[in-house]
Amino acid sequence: MWYKTKITDILNIRYPILQGPFGGGLSSVELVAAVSNLGGLGGYGAYTMSVQDIYELDKKLKAVTNKPYNLNLWVSDTDAIQGTVNDAHYDRVRAQFKPYFDAAGIELPAKPAPFKSRFEDQVQVMLDIRPQVLSFVFGIPSADIIEACHKRGMKLIGAATTLDEAIALENADIDMIIASGFEAGGHRPSFLASAEQSTTGTFVLLQLIKEKVHVPVIAAGGIANGRGIAAALTLGADAVQIGTAFLACDESAAVPAHKAALFSDRAKYTMLSRAHTGRLGRGLSTALAKDMIGKENNILPFPLQTTFMSTLRKAALEQQKEEMVFFWGGQIAPLVKHKKAADLMQSLIAETSAVLSKK
Repeated sequence: MWYKTKITDILNIRYPILQGPFGGGLSSVELVAAVSNLGGLGGYGAYTMSVQDIYELDKKLKAVTNKPYNLNLWVSDTDAIQGTVNDAHYDRVRAQFKPYFDAAGIELPAKPAPFKSRFEDQVQVMLDIRPQVLSFVFGIPSADIIEACHKRGMKLIGAATTLDEAIALENADIDMIIASGFEAGGHRPSFLASAEQSTTGTFVLLQLIKEKVHVPVIAAGGIANGRGIAAALTLGADAVQIGTAFLACDESAAVPAHKAALFSDRAKYTMLSRAHTGRLGRGLSTALAKDMIGKENNILPFPLQTTFMSTLRKAALEQQKEEMVFFWGGQIAPLVKHKKAADLMQSLIAETSAVLSKK
C-alpha cells in the first residue's frame, strides 16, 4: 500500500502525512490531536513558548492523544546582534513605517527590548518531556543535543531548503529531512545561504536530495490534496508535510480573518517578504509588503520586527485593514477546500489511494 513507507515505520504512524507545526500562536492542541488520532502526525510550533508553556502544552497533548506528535523548535531564533539594534537603525524603521501606523490611528511603538534566545532552555524541556518526534528549523542543533535526544529515543526531523542543507543535516545524524520548497507558506527556514538564494521548488529539491541523501525525505510546499501527495511519493518522498490546507481548518489557531482570506480570491496572490517579521516568508500579498520591496535596510531583524509590528497588526485586524496584515499561506492556497481537519485527512487519504491505484 502507498501509505507504508520508511517514515510510517520510523514514526509508528498509519499515513505518511505530517501537519506543518505552525509557529507564532497558529498551532493548536485540537488540530494536532485531530491529525494524529486519524493516523497522521500532528505538529505544534513551540519556538515562541516559555519553558512552563511547553510543559503545559505537552500535558494537554497527552490528555487528548496517545499517538505520536511532533514538537518544533527554531535553532536560530534571532537575527539581532546582541539582541538589539542601534538607535539610528530604529529611527530609520520608524520613519519608514510611520505612514501605516498613522493610517491605523495608533502611536509608533518604542524600540523593542533586547531579545534573548530561548532555544537552550526549550531544548532542556524537550529532553525532560521526551516527545516522540522533535523537529528543528533554521539550523542544526549541536552534536551534544542530537546525541541527548537520540539517547532518549526521540526521532529528529530537520528542514532543508537546499541540497547543501540536506547533506549537512544527514552528516549531523538527523533522522529525517524535510525538503522545504519555495512554494510553501510561512518562513523560509534557510541556514547555509540567505533565504533569497534558497528558493528551489519542492519537486526539484526533492529529487536533488533523494539523489544524494540516504535518510528518509519529507516533501513540503505546494501540496494540499491527494494528487500532490501522489506526485511527491512518485518522485521518491517517504512522506509529505502539509501546512496551508491545515492552517485553514477550523481547528487551527489562526484568526477568523486569516482563515477567511485563505478561502477568498486573495489566496491567489502570495509573495515572499521580510516586512512583517524580519525574516523572509510567504504569505498573502499585501500593499504594505509590496511597498517594502527593495527597502529591507529599513526593517528590523527578526524577531524585533515582529514585536515592532504587533500593535499595527492588532489595530489593522480590529479595523479590517487587511492590506497591513500578512496572513501566512502557500502558493497552493487556491486549492484549499476543507474547513474540518477530519474531512481534509479523509480526502487526502481517499484521493491519494484513487490516484495511485490507477498506476
